[in-house]
Amino acid sequence: MSGPGHILAIDQGTTSTRAMVFDRAGHALAEARRELLQIYPGDGWVEHDAEEIWQSTRAVCDEALLRAGIGAAAIAAIGITNQRETVVVWDRATGRPIHNAIVWQDRRTAGVCRELRAAGLEDEITAKTGLVVDPYFSATKIAWLLDNVAGARTDAEAGRLAFGTIDCFLLWRLTGGRVHATDATNAARTQLFDIHAQAWAPTLLEIHRVPEALLPEVKDSADTFGATDKALFGRPIPITGIGGDQQAALVGQSCIRPGMVKSTYGTGCFTVLNTGDQAVRSSNKLLTTVAYRLGGKTTYALEGSIFVAGAAVQWLRDGLGLIKQSPESEAMARALDGKDGAGGVYLVPAFTGLGAPHWDADARGAILGLTRDSSAGHIVRAALESVCYQTRELFDAKAADGVSAETVRVDGGMVGNDWLMQFLADMLATTVERPAMTESTAQGAAFLAGIGAGLYSGLDEVAALWSCERRFTPEMPAPERERLFQGWLKAVARVRG
Repeated sequence: MSGPGHILAIDQGTTSTRAMVFDRAGHALAEARRELLQIYPGDGWVEHDAEEIWQSTRAVCDEALLRAGIGAAAIAAIGITNQRETVVVWDRATGRPIHNAIVWQDRRTAGVCRELRAAGLEDEITAKTGLVVDPYFSATKIAWLLDNVAGARTDAEAGRLAFGTIDCFLLWRLTGGRVHATDATNAARTQLFDIHAQAWAPTLLEIHRVPEALLPEVKDSADTFGATDKALFGRPIPITGIGGDQQAALVGQSCIRPGMVKSTYGTGCFTVLNTGDQAVRSSNKLLTTVAYRLGGKTTYALEGSIFVAGAAVQWLRDGLGLIKQSPESEAMARALDGKDGAGGVYLVPAFTGLGAPHWDADARGAILGLTRDSSAGHIVRAALESVCYQTRELFDAKAADGVSAETVRVDGGMVGNDWLMQFLADMLATTVERPAMTESTAQGAAFLAGIGAGLYSGLDEVAALWSCERRFTPEMPAPERERLFQGWLKAVARVRG
């Protein structure tokens, strides 16, 4: 990286909005974060206030610059990374959303997805998008908004409305409504984008009843997306990188060669394996998706999506009151080492259904195996173990598809838990590498912005900045590993009815 300048990364996640300032060596100089209100209008429904997202983004950017002790003049570029699949539809004239954002976790369109499958459309959809038919993705959420907000469908067809994932909505606001664009990684999660042709697919728009007039331009992940409105930072700042959160983390983890895999542990868990220029189609309900698109060249990935990881610990804290702070979970789990472990207790956190490899929108969470001896500690440990069991299911599916990895690079808010990382290594029978910079999502957004601004020569240069803080190697005997995992599979079968 040559020349002056820092990079401001906006990381708009499911539970919080964050901004981080990175220097030329990829080091984080400052961070600011604000939690995001979760809105639950009904069973399996999850929404966000898009205006709150925007206001929190403005606030954390200002705060991060203040904490870094630098002004906007020192920022060479802005990168954006975001919760994927979440849908915002807004009025082009006013910029105001017509409804709350419908979050990726939302399951209100499960019935529509069943109808699409019953109509025999899943094969065609999957062939073009690499995705299964599930409420997780954007398309059915868009159609729901157009059908349920008065006048929305008419306005959409007349070109008066705009759709975007969160990155697209923030880009619109940051540029003062001048730019309606997204990147290929986010477009690939809408179920409207042909990942092979790298274009919006007319047949998919027809299937999902989404007017083309709603859609943004699709650009490379490192590209010229415009500049911020001068009123926001006192000067226009180029926006030169956008990537969905899991793809940004793949870049931040320097998984730029085929066969490299990262696993992110935030609200959910997402494992992404780089497959290079090959769009590998899974036979085991994993997703074929875009890893990134740079210089017009698409790199693909195989992804497994788990809906609930850190959200289970958040539920233990906020829903059950078993812990006061999330870090307490490690001590409670460790206290049962050498005793009976989780005591035969399994927590299946299917609060909004099950993701890969099951894709069961109707499954619901359960705690199984409780006895009179079960304690809060057993339930807490079972919640942590559930994250590792679900990851094991994803890795088994990848192996069945003929791709595997000897190591996995981890990141996200949960990976500071040493007990959890050791249990993960044990359950996967694989080395787990924790990087020195665990905020890989924001760092990946910064790297993409740096490439887009010409500050980095490319992925090889940013990959050289990655370093490992600690490796966890498997210690659990194979028979014990399999006994525990078989118990998990039985528990999952129970919640699936």
